[in-house]
Amino acid sequence: MEKKELIYEGKGKKLFATGDSALLIAEFKDDLTAFNAQKKSQEKGKGALNAAISAKLFELLERNGVATHLIKRLDETDHLIKKTRIIPIEVVVRNIATGSLTKRLGIAEGTKLPFTLVEFYYKNDDLGDPLLNDEHALLMNLANEKELTALKRLARKINDILLPFFESVRLKLVDFKVEFGRDEKGAILLADEISPDSCRFWDALSGEKLDKDRFRQDLGGVKVAYEEVLKRVQEALR
Repeated sequence: MEKKELIYEGKGKKLFATGDSALLIAEFKDDLTAFNAQKKSQEKGKGALNAAISAKLFELLERNGVATHLIKRLDETDHLIKKTRIIPIEVVVRNIATGSLTKRLGIAEGTKLPFTLVEFYYKNDDLGDPLLNDEHALLMNLANEKELTALKRLARKINDILLPFFESVRLKLVDFKVEFGRDEKGAILLADEISPDSCRFWDALSGEKLDKDRFRQDLGGVKVAYEEVLKRVQEALR
């Protein structure tokens, strides 16, 4: 499948048209961004690592009944995907308190939550991706009530699949962000990616952070951490 014109470029990926109007090619970039792109850098090979990790996890989710936009991985950095209209809501799933949750509510870092918390954020860089409730989303016509219910259900289903999987590879799935899109028939598909850019992973024994927090917090070793996540994922999903 040949790349044609660039139709969108985000923080972590470029999207290209193809000869089929229903299909796109997603190219994973080496760019690193944090704090709504106020902090920027590059890590050579990061895009290929995320492309590999995300493809494996999307395939795992597909086998367990979660419909995704992924058709196949084309090469080191490129995925062939179904074209969707992205719902402008970032769905964040939290199992352990950290990051903005601890800052907003004062919950101690590392506290295991008594239930899976699902939050909505408005996907809008100019506004800083603000926290949404259901009524905000309805007011802004981002999704209807049925779709909001579906987003929460799918997010929890993804978490129910990924939690035990990552436990099996000695990683704590602290939290993660997912995005969804509507296909040409209006069906909701998991889109974007699931990778150390969009998840927080802590080593189950040492507590070492193996995700983009290494960049956010100037810990170093970003690529090494991503390589370790890929190694464990590949060993479990051969």
